Amino acid sequence: MANAKKILVVDDDPDIVDQMALILKQDGHEVHTAGTQDEAEEILLSLKPDLAIIDLMMEEKDSGFVLCHRIKKLYPDTPVIMVTAVKAATGLSFAADSAVQQSWLKADHLLDKPIRAESLRSDVSRLLNRAPA
Repeated sequence: MANAKKILVVDDDPDIVDQMALILKQDGHEVHTAGTQDEAEEILLSLKPDLAIIDLMMEEKDSGFVLCHRIKKLYPDTPVIMVTAVKAATGLSFAADSAVQQSWLKADHLLDKPIRAESLRSDVSRLLNRAPA
């Protein structure tokens, strides 16, 4: 597709990666996947994604935070959705509601696992269609 958006999906759970990739490909996006922070960083050397979706906790507890910061440093205008199972695992809400929290998190949106297709589609569409800053 000539106007397909490039989306990078990073998660250490291959089932989650497959689920998101299937949904995004059905919507006409070009999907690139990685299972680790290192794999994602390798991809980022040759690909500027239009949007990135990354798991908060992968091989290291801070992998998602580190990767998000690196994406924003390389490509500041690339929106990042961070997915997390914190709420499902602990019952506690993980959010970045204040400007201070958003300044250290760097993600443009947080999405709770389990991921619902309609939520993913809505968030991806909203972030891809917003006007550049």
